[in-house]
Amino acid sequence: MTIPTPIRFDDEKKVEKVYNLDHGKLIDLTPEAIAYVKDFSLKNNKAVGKFFKISVEGGGCSGLQYNFTFADKDDTVEVVKCEGIEVLVDKTSVVYLKSSVVDYVNELGGAGFVVKNPQSTAECGCGVSFTV
Repeated sequence: MTIPTPIRFDDEKKVEKVYNLDHGKLIDLTPEAIAYVKDFSLKNNKAVGKFFKISVEGGGCSGLQYNFTFADKDDTVEVVKCEGIEVLVDKTSVVYLKSSVVDYVNELGGAGFVVKNPQSTAECGCGVSFTV
């Protein structure tokens, strides 16, 4: 009797998502990220009347890390329009995020934002921190 070989998820071929890093904006969001931000802001009282903000802070395994919050618009941010939502980018973070694409993934290993950043020279395994 032959014992069947178990199917391993990592044996399946993953389709690599292609990100348009030549979009001509400071930052862009994929349709999945836009849908998640819109859905989250509708379901969370703390996000009502706030804008989606992306910033870069010191820390993480690789030296810098991304931070995603909802905040008020003021003169310390750049505003980028992405398919019906305004994304705030901290002015000190602009240099680190230029031409980046933010995606939202929901996979077996976890869910969250993933940043495809052409400025990044190295990233940690979890994808939250990076080096330039």
